[in-house]
Order: sequence, then C-alpha cells, then structure tokens
Amino acid sequence: MRILITGGAGFLGSHLCDDLISSGHEVVVADNLYTGSKTNIAHLLSNPNFEFIRHDITFPLYLEVDAIYNLACPASPIHYQRHPVQTIKTSVIGAVNMLGLAKRLNIPILQASTSEVYGDPKVSPQSEDYWGNVNPIGIRACYDEGKRAAETLFFDYARQYEVKVKVIRIFNTYGPRMHQNDGRVVSNFIVQALKGRDITIYGEGLQTRSFCYVSDLIKGMTLMMNSQDAVQGPINLGNPREFTIKSLAEMIIEMTGSKSKIVFQDLPSDDPKQRRPDISKARTSLSWTPNIEIEEGLLKTIDYFKMILKN
Repeated sequence: MRILITGGAGFLGSHLCDDLISSGHEVVVADNLYTGSKTNIAHLLSNPNFEFIRHDITFPLYLEVDAIYNLACPASPIHYQRHPVQTIKTSVIGAVNMLGLAKRLNIPILQASTSEVYGDPKVSPQSEDYWGNVNPIGIRACYDEGKRAAETLFFDYARQYEVKVKVIRIFNTYGPRMHQNDGRVVSNFIVQALKGRDITIYGEGLQTRSFCYVSDLIKGMTLMMNSQDAVQGPINLGNPREFTIKSLAEMIIEMTGSKSKIVFQDLPSDDPKQRRPDISKARTSLSWTPNIEIEEGLLKTIDYFKMILKN
C-alpha cells in the first residue's frame, strides 16, 4: 500500500513510518515541521519507498494513496499554547481536508485523537463512553476542543459520506525521538535529571498519568487501521498502569543516578488531576494490550536522551 502520514516527521509519526516501511508499504509524509523534525526521518530519506513533502494540512493536499493516518497537530502544551489559533485550525480544517481526500479516493483514514478529549475527568478510569469535562475557553481548549471537533467531523463524514474512519484516543506516550524541549513530563524529567537540574513538578505532584511506550502505541494504531470496517472507534490506546507525577520523578532520579532535587511550582490552569485509560475496548476489538512496562521503556528513553545530549 501507499500510505500518507500527516505529521509523519514528529515523535509518533516517525515511528509509524519505520513500522509501515518495515512491513513493505510505501510511505508519504506530509509535515510542516512546526514540531516535527527532519532528524526523526533522516534515516528514511534515501529509501525508495519513502517520500517527504513539506506541507501544512490546513491547505488541501492532492495525492493518490491507499490509506491516511492523520497525526498532524502540536501535542505538547508549550507548542500548542504558543500558537493556539493555528493549533485548532490544524485539528479542524486539517481534518476537513484529509477527510475530503479520503472521501474522494474511497480509502480508510485514521484520526490520532487524544485522552485530552476527556479534559479534567470526573470518572476514573476513562472509558470511551465518557463525554469529558473540558473548559471550552481555557488555555488548553485549542487542543482539547480542536481534537473533539475533529472527532465530530470524522463521525459525520462516516455517517453522511460513508467514509471509512478510524478514531483512536492516545494516552501519554513516551520513547525515543521525543523533543527534549516539548514540555512533556517524561522528556522534561529525564533531561532535567541528566543535566543535574532541579526537576520541576507543578502542584503537589499528586496528579496521576498513565504512560504507554511508543512501540506499543504504534502496534495499536496499525491494528486499528487494519481492523474490520465496523470497528470505527473511538478506542483508547494507553497503558492503564497509573503513577503520580511525583513518583515518576523519583523513579527517573533513581534510574539516572541524578543528584537533581524536586521543586514544586503552581499548577497550570485546567491541568487534569487524573488520567488513566480503560482499554477494555482495545482488548476486545483489537486484541491489543501494552507489553512494555515503564521501567523498561524509561531505560530506553533515558539512553536516547543521553545520546542526544552528548551531541
């Protein structure tokens, strides 16, 4: 198959490129490189089955492909809050453009949605039938509501035009190729620990997250794309093992042998207090469960950042 990945030069997108090319597919990446990097796909540029196009999906894209993975959108608060209008345009207008392409070609399209659609949840774990608790005018709304609107568009295109849609909701994912300055908790803590700097925790560190290693996530993503047409989603993909932010910081300090101290700062507005996926649907519909425990995944991620920080 010839497969389009929007946002394919990003953290998740570049790992998806590797997986699809190793499975024998041709891959076309469309990325405006706002948060993605050519470094992530440098090893693929000479591959005859790989093509890179610098393109912003808020503008139409005309290609002949067999499937689309729509991953394009800044995913870390630092990046999406810097350009909130462009963020929501990427989610909404980008979805319209990619769904229009899928409709014209009569091909399947997968939307990389997010656990942020649940906002600051009042139930735990979060299952797909929970509608969420989102502040529509807050500083995170450009991302949260943008992704919620994109899901609406996907299911409306499925109902009105019979587009073959797939929607996954991604919970915190980590691993090699994370941007070292993206403000996400795993990369933040590892970089701070390796540099011997204070590790910054917002609030008291009692808020919880569940962390999924990137290879597990990519497996779930491809299983979803290749599932029966009736499996549209949304389906949660994440690791249900739950940690407080403070315990994660302590684990990373120990694993890196760092002398870093933990310091506490004010909690940002609308920061979720709890995040844990119910993956029953993924288990049943996709026969998917994560395999990489956080200790193993963190070691791989720490090794990656050690290499990056040496250069």
